Amino acid sequence: MSKVEAFEDWRPARLPERTILIGAFVRIEPLRPSHARDLYEALAGPKADPLTWNYMFYGPFSSLEDFEAWIRDYTQNNDPFFWAVINKQTGRAVGFFAFLRITPEYGVTEIGHIVFTSAMQRTPMSTEAVFLLMRYAIELGNRRVEWKCDNGNSRSRAAALRFGFKEEGVFRQHMVVKGRNRDTAWFAFCDFEWARLEKALVTWLESTNFDADGKQIKTLEQCRVALQ
Repeated sequence: MSKVEAFEDWRPARLPERTILIGAFVRIEPLRPSHARDLYEALAGPKADPLTWNYMFYGPFSSLEDFEAWIRDYTQNNDPFFWAVINKQTGRAVGFFAFLRITPEYGVTEIGHIVFTSAMQRTPMSTEAVFLLMRYAIELGNRRVEWKCDNGNSRSRAAALRFGFKEEGVFRQHMVVKGRNRDTAWFAFCDFEWARLEKALVTWLESTNFDADGKQIKTLEQCRVALQ
């Protein structure tokens, strides 16, 4: 089938809706000011990760009121479309992220604005949260899902590769953020790659992939390689 023929039935992607995405460990729901207290306490308290705001366009916030106001302002529009991550066991908000650069006419969206508290980091919650948003992006009819970060942000780069996004290059001197140059690394996966990525993520998240101490038995990369 030629590329022209393949696009005869093309339909634009749908816009994300204010729905709830439910997994085994987390629940994803639209971000609201009512989530601010849980998040602020985790992000500003003694257990906060000092690197959280290094590469973000905003933050840190000096008070709960400032953080609530930021959420109220940023959630008025639908791009970025922000989500809160809720720990199903405790019912508390433990992180947030967003769809952005939502372009339904091209079938493209991006996952970004990722701020996960220390309670989420290196746990199945963080993997499941991103998985749920990746899957929802595809269910909306997107052909391409992007991930971008400061090229110096080694943790975000590693996370993108771990989830199966492919590195596509670096935009040099792309932005100035907080008075610093930002070279932006681009990553993406396409809809024809999703079936394998999804199966690997589902396999990794299975309870049988964790020992009695909750440590993974197979890495996500090993789960993907096993499907080749």
